[in-house]
Amino acid sequence: MKKEIIIWIFRIVVSVILLQTLFFKFSGAAESIYIFSKLGIEPYGRIGSGIAELIVAILILIPKTTWIGALGGSAIMGGAILSHLLVLGIEVENDGGFLFLLAVITLLCCLGLLYFNKNKLFNLLNFK
Repeated sequence: MKKEIIIWIFRIVVSVILLQTLFFKFSGAAESIYIFSKLGIEPYGRIGSGIAELIVAILILIPKTTWIGALGGSAIMGGAILSHLLVLGIEVENDGGFLFLLAVITLLCCLGLLYFNKNKLFNLLNFK
């Protein structure tokens, strides 16, 4: 029972974080345009990452596909964290590192979901 509560907390945290950023990506908010311009992938990177994050959020909320969403979310957040560390910096547009923190929290929750779904991953990779 406790495990299921933790899994649902992780699912909700990841989905809420990913879904709340969609408005900024899809509406062309100045901060989003700045980030993706600095990365050299504006507007396609902004829109593409928004679509990918929407798909991941939906997959994570469906129990049978949580592990697929968590795998995708880990990859997306890994890319976001590397973008911060290598190009953008921890702090973007005087946000105090808030976007970086959200990426780290999302990655940790996705990794937690992968841990709780490791049997599905091992079956995919044919591990015993």
